[in-house]
This record gives sequence, structure tokens and C-alpha cells, in this order.
Amino acid sequence: MFQWLRQAGSDTEGTSLAPPDLAGRAAEAWRAYAADAWQRTVLTLDVMRERGNVFLDHLHAGKPALLKFEHELLMDGHDLPQPCNYSLLRILPPDGSVVDPKRRPIVVIDPRAGHGPGIGGFKPDSEIGVALRAGHPVYFITFEPEPVEGQTLLDVARAEALFIEEVGRRHPKAPGLPAVIGNCQAGWAVAALAAVRSDLMGPIVLNGAPLSYWAGSAQQNPMRYAGGALGGAWLSALSADLCGDRFDGAYLVSNFENLNLANTWWDKYYHLYANVDAERERFLDFERWWGGYFRMTGEEIESIVENLFIGNRLARGEVEMEGYQLDLRNIAAPMVIFASWGDNITPPQQALDWIIDVWGSEKALVKAGRTIVYMLHPRIGHLGIFVGGAIARREHEQIVDTLEQIAALPPGLYEMKIDARDPEAPLAALESGDYSVSFETRKVDDLRALNPDGRRDEALFSTIAQVSESNIRAYRQWLQPAVRAVGNKPLGELLRWLHPLRQQHLAISDLHPLAPWIRQAADGARERRAPVDADNPWLRWEQLGSRWISESLDRVGHQRDSALVRWVEAVYGPNGLGALLPPRADDVASSTAHSLADEAEGRRVALAQVDQGGFAEAVCRILLTGLAHRGVLQRRGLILGQLLADSHRRMATRMAGAAAAAPSEDWASLLHRQALVVAFAPEEAIDALPRLLPELADREQAVALASAVLMSEAELSDPSSPAARYVHRVLEVDPARVAALAQSLSTPPAATVTIAASPMPQPARVPGPRSRAASTPASKPASKSAAQERANGQEAAPRARRASAAPTASATRTPARKTATRSRKVAA
Repeated sequence: MFQWLRQAGSDTEGTSLAPPDLAGRAAEAWRAYAADAWQRTVLTLDVMRERGNVFLDHLHAGKPALLKFEHELLMDGHDLPQPCNYSLLRILPPDGSVVDPKRRPIVVIDPRAGHGPGIGGFKPDSEIGVALRAGHPVYFITFEPEPVEGQTLLDVARAEALFIEEVGRRHPKAPGLPAVIGNCQAGWAVAALAAVRSDLMGPIVLNGAPLSYWAGSAQQNPMRYAGGALGGAWLSALSADLCGDRFDGAYLVSNFENLNLANTWWDKYYHLYANVDAERERFLDFERWWGGYFRMTGEEIESIVENLFIGNRLARGEVEMEGYQLDLRNIAAPMVIFASWGDNITPPQQALDWIIDVWGSEKALVKAGRTIVYMLHPRIGHLGIFVGGAIARREHEQIVDTLEQIAALPPGLYEMKIDARDPEAPLAALESGDYSVSFETRKVDDLRALNPDGRRDEALFSTIAQVSESNIRAYRQWLQPAVRAVGNKPLGELLRWLHPLRQQHLAISDLHPLAPWIRQAADGARERRAPVDADNPWLRWEQLGSRWISESLDRVGHQRDSALVRWVEAVYGPNGLGALLPPRADDVASSTAHSLADEAEGRRVALAQVDQGGFAEAVCRILLTGLAHRGVLQRRGLILGQLLADSHRRMATRMAGAAAAAPSEDWASLLHRQALVVAFAPEEAIDALPRLLPELADREQAVALASAVLMSEAELSDPSSPAARYVHRVLEVDPARVAALAQSLSTPPAATVTIAASPMPQPARVPGPRSRAASTPASKPASKSAAQERANGQEAAPRARRASAAPTASATRTPARKTATRSRKVAA
């Protein structure tokens, strides 16, 4: 205000204005601000009235899934032998979109955590939207507001298994099993299903999904202390029993809202008020989903709270449902985990620490042949992971575009990094769009380092779990019979409509007696709308006051959370109930999955395979050794490896016929098998390479292939580099010759450029029992271009294909030597 007065005190010629003129300017600014503030007020009230109408309309429509895409019903869970309220939808591609049924289908599952389904396809820039733009068939698993009587979590899991199985059946020519995306609580459900039925799924993507419920820090996610404050799981059982075996999801939504007092009570409403001309549609769309509260059966909510949030039994493999033991070590499909440091509901520790508990070491992952990729965002919040348009266009789009490369990664732990694409980088033509993806190798110790406070406080939650078990036993023995005698569905309906979240939606709607006046005043405000200037001093005061209110609510929330943490620590700590119920050893001990026995077993198997194989095994072994030294593998390098492998397969088919050319193993399987050898016997694996490749030409070809995929030919060109000295010492090959050959392989053929530049990228499939090379319209111009190059005498593409004695070759060395000989002749 004072700055504005100083600026207003001088006219354009630098002379001072008289005090009456200054007062007139201030009064004029006030009149403009007051008119704008009144117009924004009535327009905001009108939007709130519309929000109430949207709430009622959505209720009367049966609360369908809020998808922005047309869809059709394929399977209804009510028709299954164990019925449930879940259904399978097929997403119909929008006009102008091209979906290839031979591409890997994608199944999206939204969480059932109080809200309804729809965040996976909430807008065009969403998980469903980016999958459709990439040409994938997309399916969606939805659910209804009310559960089936007696429905259990196992019934839901059976239904989801049948749905995913049906999706796979519809796409027999896809390169692999369906990829499944699980959002938030749907993520742990997908992980639990994959632990029992890994035969159903290809890569699984877990977005903001909690699997380690005790992990985190007091500053970042205080919600985990709520179980201690409430005495455990008995309160959820009481709520369901009062309502006739129905748990109202509005209670879960209330917990989410209480996490951020500033946003719940002020920020989101002031943001609407300050930008009411542009925010109406976005606000109503979000509130339609946020205000749709769904219910569960008592068994469902009790199983979730007891086994997961309070008991943390999923990560320890202690969850058993009707004979099914849920052990996360049984998940064979590659996993992609997306978490954010700005998420105060599922922080990275809750999304990732289960890897420490289940596996204990990255070598245990390699021994079991498991691949886990994680990606961390620096600041996006929990809901932004699913509904953020920028996140969909960057993170989700790159995950979908990279599924085939993730499926081909060697076993191990990786962090996925997304950077701006450099068009001048080597093999840049193999990546389309604006981003480049890389996979950096990680160790389990890197995950431990993500816990700033360590994991000592998890002992506290072991005591809370024991208290919860005692309370729920006492409740079921002494109180539950009486509560169930009183509770019934009519009482549940009454409590449902009296919930404050529903009341605030009903407070302002067309049912309100002032609704006609609000609507009329808003129409008049739109006709005379006159937004105030952004530099108006009274508007600046308004914005300053809004910031003060928001910061004050934030301080109150932080003080409340700190008090809760101190109270729980005092009650359940070693000086409180922890002295009577000390932490159980199984609850707080890290996994011994990678014990000395596992190390010895892995090394024994590795040593037994050191001298087995030929050219293909040697290429994989060199590649994995280089990856261990470099610590990073680019997506475009993986694409090149898949293209070279596919080119070799086609060349072998033409030369020897399809029957004779069928490989015994695909490239991904070879990488998985050799990863164990390199992980547990690294020195012996490299020392055996001369025995696998007695011919100098074979060794040159093998190193060149691995270098091309790793994009390390520049290092080999430098004789003083460690890579060049290493290659020269172990394999006795000339690094300069190998670098030149790798450079020729890294020059993408015309077909590769055409594929990468096409609107719907079609990376070559890795051949194998479950991998079929799909013939797409995008590949035809590529073949024509390659033919034209051969006609013009350009040998780059044929040389690259013939030089690639691909990693999919058979285990014998003779075909590799013949291929290498042909490559040398072509190069000459």
C-alpha cells in the first residue's frame, strides 16, 4: 500500500500531486476493488451452489466412474461366483486415435480409499490418456459405491485376477502379459495379487502406493501416528458395526483433509475466489470426484487396518487369506515404483522400504531374477501424482513409453531418471518426444539413505500393533455383540448423511432457499464483470491477508502434529507401554533374505555356469560388467540392443529358415541368467571370456556390441581410459578397432530412424516364447527406406545389421564366428 502511495504521489512528469488528488486516486482504487470483490463473492457463491448440485446429480446417477473417455462394460463382478462390486471396462479410443491390438495392453486400477474411481482417466493428460496416445489398448477396473453383502478383499482379488486374465486373452499377439497400473491403495492390492498370481501380469506400476506402513519421518507424514492416538484398529470395526456392516469412506477422506489444515479450510476456497473467472470448471470437476464417498464392508476395512496400516504384515509376508500366503518375494514381474518427496500421505520411505525388508540386498534381487525400478519426484503432492497434467505428460508418459525396455532390463535395483532430450546425443533418433530416460543402478543401502531419521522409530509401531491387537480382541469379546445389536443399516444411513463432509455439500445447492437470489446475482455480476488491476493496493492487501491466514493454519497444523508425535512417543515408547510390550524382534528386524547361505548358494550356481555358453552369453556378460562399472544404462541403448537382436533374428530366419532360426533364449532371458554369474562371480565371469570367445574377431564383435548398447565407444577410443585398458588386458583386443566397430553399430539404420520418428513408436520386440515381433504399418516405410539405401550403395544399415552377431544367438560359438566373418567382409 505504501509503495503504491509513493508511486501515486508523482505524475508522469515527476511533479507531486496535491493531497486531494492522492486521496482521489486511493478512493478510486477502493471503488474498483470493492466492485471486483463483490462480483467475485457472488460468483464464488454460485460455484459453491453448483458444487452442491453436482454432488446431488452424481449421487442420483449412481456415482459412475469419472472418466473423460468413452468406455464399454466387459465384465461385471456381480456375475462372478464370488460376487463383488468391481467391473472391467474397455476404454474406447477417441476419434483420431490409433490403437494397435498387438501392443501390450495396459490395465489401470484406481484406489478404493474413500473416493470413487476415475483419477486414472480424470483428464486427457492422464495415465489413460498417455497410454492411448502411445497406441496401447487400455482397460480400466472400476467399482461401485456400495459393496456386495459379505464382500471380502479376497473376493475383490479374485475378480481382478479374472479381469486381467480376460485382458490377456483378448491380446494373444501382444509382446507380453498386460501391464498393470495401481494408484495409491490399488498399488498394494496389485502387489498382493502379483505375489499370488505373477503369471497374469507383465510390468506393474505402483504410483504413490504404500507397502511399508511404519516407515517415514515424524516431520513428513504424521498420519502414521494416528493409529496410536486412536488405540489401534478397534475404532474402524466399531464404525462398521454401528452402520450395519458398512464403513463410510467419508471418514478416510476426513483423515486426508485433516493433514493439511491450510488447504482444507482456506487455500482451495481462496484460490477459487481469487481466480473465479478461470477456475470454475476445474474446481467443479475435482469436487465431483472428491465429494463422491464410497463404502466398504466391515471385513474389508478391518483387514486393511489390522494387516496393513497398523500391523504392517504385508512387507513381512505374514498376511494369509484363506490359505493364500502373500509373500512379496514371489512377484516375478518387473516393478516400477513412482513416489514423491512432496507426498505427505505415501512418502518415498513407505513406497520403497519394503524392498529392504523383503530382499535385504540388491544381490538377492539378482539371484531371484527380479527387476525393480523406482522414480522420485522432488515436490509433487499425493494427488498430483495421479491427476497432475504435467506429471502425466512427463513421468507417466515416459513410464508407458519405456515398458518394453524395463521388461528387458537385467535383474537388479534401478532409479529411473528423466532428462530433457538432447537431439545431438548419440542414438538420439531412437527416442522420440522431449525427454530422454536413463536407468541408474542402485543398492539397498541407497534406499536406507532415504530415511533421514533412520528406522529406529519403527519399534514404536510394534508396540502400537500389540496394543491394537489387545484392544480389538477385547472389543470383539465384550462390546461387539452389543454394538451389532444396536447398529443397523437405517442408523448407518442417518450417520452417513450427518457426516460433516456431506453436510457441507448440501449446505449450498438449489435446495437452499437463497439459491435463486445467488443465481440471479451471479448472472448480473457476469454481465458487469470488471476485474481489478493486478497492482491495485487493496488487492495486494487481500493477498497479504490470505498468505497470513494460510501460514497461520499451517503453523497450527504443525504444532498439532508435533504434539501428537510427542504424545504417542511418550505413551508407547520405552518409558511407557513399550516397557510392558517391548517391540517384537520379527517386527523390527531387517530381512535376512541375502544371508551368508544365499551368498554361498548364489556363488555356487554362478561358478557352475561360468564356462557355459558362447557368443551371446559373452556379450551379455560384457554388457553387465560394463553396467556395473558405469552405473547407468540409457533407454536408447536398450532400444538399440533390441533392434540389433531383432535384426539378427530376421537375418537368421532368411538364411536358415524359420524353424532352424528359432532361438533357444531371447535377449532378456540371457541377460537375466548372466546377471547372476556377474553378480556372484564377477572376476571369474570375465576371466572365462577368452574361453567362451577363442577367436579374436568374436571378441571384437562382442565388445563392440556391448559398447554400442552402453554407448561407451568414446571411452574405448581413448587409450588411456580405464575401459580401454581393461578391454585390452582381459580380452587382448585393440580398443580403437572395437570403438570404430561399436560406432558403426551405433549408427541407427534408416528403419530405426523411421520407427523412432513415427507418431506411434514401435520398438522392436525381443524374440522369445512370449515375445512376438508385431508387423505394424509404421515398419513398412522403414523397410522401403532401407531398400532404397541398399539400391544407392549405402552400406551403413546392412553393415550394422550384419555386424550384430546378436545376443539372441544360440549357445554355440560357430554361428557367431560365421557372422563375425561376414561382418568383417562387409566392413572391408
